[in-house]
Amino acid sequence: MDHTLKTPKPEAIRLEGVEVTLPSRAGPVAILRGIDLEVETGDAIAVVGPSGSGKSTLLMVTAGLERATGGRVTVVGTDYAALDEDGLARLRAANIGIVFQSFHLVPTMTAIENVALPLEFLGDARAFAKARAALAEVGLSHRETHFPGQLSGGEQQRVAIARALSPRPKLILADEPTGNLDLTTGAQVMDLLFALKERTEATLVLITHDRSLAKRCDRIVSLADGRIVSGAKHKVAAS
Repeated sequence: MDHTLKTPKPEAIRLEGVEVTLPSRAGPVAILRGIDLEVETGDAIAVVGPSGSGKSTLLMVTAGLERATGGRVTVVGTDYAALDEDGLARLRAANIGIVFQSFHLVPTMTAIENVALPLEFLGDARAFAKARAALAEVGLSHRETHFPGQLSGGEQQRVAIARALSPRPKLILADEPTGNLDLTTGAQVMDLLFALKERTEATLVLITHDRSLAKRCDRIVSLADGRIVSGAKHKVAAS
């Protein structure tokens, strides 16, 4: 039996004592309460929990779209506390692809223009060539010049996935990506997302209420009332 210790992969995400407290008329409201979470590079984790447990806030903090009010957030080796908003935007554009439930496509832009958008932000001279290749990866070469309103829900989500993955991000954050899709289309979209994640060797954080979908990930992290109740640490390799 091989007892050689495996070298752990570097961490894509490390959250240490992360808190998010928001003001309200009734007083401060704690959304996240002392979150400790480690995610190794290349892993896929599912984040599950009841509505209001803090899942989407956890994703927003990891993406740098919302600042933690306490604790430390380190993503792809960078401490968010060291970055201003412009620095966070640059890190996000270069390293993080985000897929939302409601697509968030620009309605006045064609499919290829939507996909090229993050690449243009990065100043990539081959933005449209890469966007064309990304659309081909999701099977939508024939929809390049169509606007979001001319696409089905499943096609819009595939465009959103192509846009998120076109810069070849190290980290993919997906927030209920099948929530607005029927079961068959949702399953097709998730098959595509997992296939692209494996092809690009990215790390995936998937927020979902679908337990069967969660089981496709390497680990399930359960939230309740702003706290992680199980799955905070990476899996221990079998001896």
